[in-house]
This record gives sequence, C-alpha cells and structure tokens, in this order.
Amino acid sequence: MELTLGVLALLEAKPDKAAEVKEFLIAGKAVVDQEPGTRTWYAFQIDDTHFGIFDTFGDEDARQAHLNGAIPQALGEVGPNLLAKDPELNTVDLLAVKHERGD
Repeated sequence: MELTLGVLALLEAKPDKAAEVKEFLIAGKAVVDQEPGTRTWYAFQIDDTHFGIFDTFGDEDARQAHLNGAIPQALGEVGPNLLAKDPELNTVDLLAVKHERGD
C-alpha cells in the first residue's frame, strides 16, 4: 500500500517539562505499535523545548483511526501540564516517498 497521507504535530514543552515531554514521546512508540494503519511514526526533538511527531498512512480511514486513537487522547490529558501551548496539528498529503528496500 502506497503512503499517501500524513500527520505533522508540533509541540512546545514548558521549559521545566521538556524531559517529561521527551519521555512521553518515547513511550508513545509502544502505543502506536498497536495501530496497524499507522505505517510510520516518528517522534523527534527540534531544540530544548520543541518536539514533533510525524506519521504516515495509506488511506484516510487509517489516519482518522490514529487521530481518534490513544496518542492524541493521552496528549490531550497531559498537554495542559506539559505543554506551553496547544499542539500545532497538520494533516498533510504526501507528494513523494522514498522507501528503503532490504535490511
């Protein structure tokens, strides 16, 4: 199945909560591993307080299942305590994708 859709979420941690945001994102991998429609999922750190999540999907149903799933729900619960502002959430259409083949 071709990857055609994505989600980009940008997060800004409160200055004293960056380590907790980092741990939340690392722990999130175990949750998203249970989502068969989420084809790739990346959690990343941009600088001391800015983080992001980028995920890809083969169809809109999979993307909506993820957006209505455990990670956004958990982020909604911890966000007010950990984040300086609401996450910036963007749905994107993928124009080109490189797939690595092999090991």
